[in-house]
Amino acid sequence: MNYRHSFHAGNFADLVKHALALWLIRQRAGQGPLTVLDTHAGAGLYDLSGDGMRSKEAEAGVARLMTADNRPPLIEALAKEVASFNPQGGVRFYPGSPVLIARALGKGGTYKGFELNPPVKALLDEALKDYPNAQGFEGDGYDLTEAAALKVQGPLVLIDPPFERGDDYIRSAETAARIVKRDPKAVVAIWTPLKDMETFDGFVRRLEEAKAPRVLVAEARLRPLNNPMKMNGCTMTVVNAPSGTDAATAEICGWVAQTLGDEKARAEIWRAS
Repeated sequence: MNYRHSFHAGNFADLVKHALALWLIRQRAGQGPLTVLDTHAGAGLYDLSGDGMRSKEAEAGVARLMTADNRPPLIEALAKEVASFNPQGGVRFYPGSPVLIARALGKGGTYKGFELNPPVKALLDEALKDYPNAQGFEGDGYDLTEAAALKVQGPLVLIDPPFERGDDYIRSAETAARIVKRDPKAVVAIWTPLKDMETFDGFVRRLEEAKAPRVLVAEARLRPLNNPMKMNGCTMTVVNAPSGTDAATAEICGWVAQTLGDEKARAEIWRAS
């Protein structure tokens, strides 16, 4: 599955991923400067009149977010960020994780995003030019994130691969486990598509075999998992999940499933270890 950021920007999975990222940053408030490391940063800011409009995914995701009533607090926090990029109304622009995180980090906080594709890296640099606390780097995000994690204490690591490579599930799990094993204060949040449980169960088993601690899995299922060629939902797997993650993910995934899914949509939050 090729999960190209620009094609899928602003879809339901982005809402899950970005609402949780904002909460994880706020959860660390008051504990000193935070470093966020992002393995697959993407372009940073997306014009939905391009790929996003052609895919129709933003129309079924962020467009519905912005017109929804009675948004719960963690969903409302993301909606306010999106609104700030669209002062004229509507949802032409959608901020990716690099820009959202750069804006959310407190004093002394640092964002480092890694991007393998040179043209996308150039777009990332442009998106981050007004944020001195944020920087993009070109290269393999898994390796560069591990190296960067060695130099800081207690980073928040986001792993969000495009699933263009057959080993993305393996590398995601193994990278997360190694980072947390070396630094018990690190938190790693991994996004994956949810197409079928066999593939996802293999990913979770790798985390368990690597003895990754306090693994929380949050699923947002928009439809039954009966078509493995379609993204039926998504998951956020948090390694070394901090206190409150259960409630935060239940609020986020529950809203996304209930509001954007079909009649059989549901959210599931469970602990793997």
